[in-house]
Amino acid sequence: MKRRHLFTVVGASVLGAVLSACSPSDKAADSKQTAQPAAAQETFKWKLVTSWPKNFPGLGEAPERFAKEVNRMSNGRLTVKVYGGGELVPPLEVFDAVSQGTAEVGHSAAYYWKGKIPAAQFFSTVPFGLNAQEYNGWIHYGGGLELWREAYEPFGVIPFAGGNTGVQMGGWFNKEINSLDDLKGLKMRIPGLGGEVLQRAGGTPVNLPGGEIFTALQTGTIDATEWVGPYNDLAFGLHKAAKYYYFPGWHEPGTALEITVNKKAFEKLPADLQAIVENAARVANQDMLDEYTARNNSALIELTTKHNVEIRKFPKDVLDELQVISENAIKEIADSDPAIAKVYDSYKAFRDGVIQYHEISEKAYINAR
Repeated sequence: MKRRHLFTVVGASVLGAVLSACSPSDKAADSKQTAQPAAAQETFKWKLVTSWPKNFPGLGEAPERFAKEVNRMSNGRLTVKVYGGGELVPPLEVFDAVSQGTAEVGHSAAYYWKGKIPAAQFFSTVPFGLNAQEYNGWIHYGGGLELWREAYEPFGVIPFAGGNTGVQMGGWFNKEINSLDDLKGLKMRIPGLGGEVLQRAGGTPVNLPGGEIFTALQTGTIDATEWVGPYNDLAFGLHKAAKYYYFPGWHEPGTALEITVNKKAFEKLPADLQAIVENAARVANQDMLDEYTARNNSALIELTTKHNVEIRKFPKDVLDELQVISENAIKEIADSDPAIAKVYDSYKAFRDGVIQYHEISEKAYINAR
């Protein structure tokens, strides 16, 4: 008992001596470690600009979801304020705003920047290409994201997948489409590679932001338009300006949206906030597809039963001809630029592979059902 008591006293004495002999540098280091949590509480405020009307169903909800998740997961250390299209910058200048640092983050669609980055179109949608499920597979597990970030690197912008509408509708027309000749001379709001295909089919593609579509269609500035699908088209009231509603959306089989982040702003964040931004983007990406899958159903019923919209299917020969034009156009565009060819080769290889599997899985099941 006496020995144990002696060891206890000696041990306490030694510990006291060690602590009292601690060097000033050790004490400073210890003080710095104690202060570290306070430094980690640095806060950041970001502006998010979009190409969509504020809180617009589907498209406008994705940036709101992203901002909400970032604010919540960071416990207010990183707050994001969302601006609708035109509130801070014009709808089709989102990319430039993020690149220049006017806003730290943006939400839009990559095919709007085809004049600046021709390969960007492949990161939005390709006629007769990948659907939403397949696109997400290519981006996150097929090398697509790496190519996307390589394409945006010179502009100081980091892209993330930011939502998907799924297969869209073919568009609104005031005349029937019975043959390819009916597309000749047609002025249609249709962006990206779909617009290139329409032009080669004899039509005139027009690029307009969503907020201008209804007026342009109603006044005859355009003869036809595609937008998204029943959920968004009903919200814009497009059924009041056109008679026929065609399917399928051959031009946009799985339209992806993007969240773009200014690289310098992103690199200023500590690692945990960077991870929060990345994961909030994944949440917004999946959430949008879930919303469209749920909401398009009831919206289509309302369009057909309440507003008597005529749903028409593009004739098979029209779709076949459009597919041939599409494949030729895309190959020609890819052959014109090594940067585009690099993305196209990756996209096409993934598409060819996933088609084989989906023939005996997704497609086979849907046909059986």
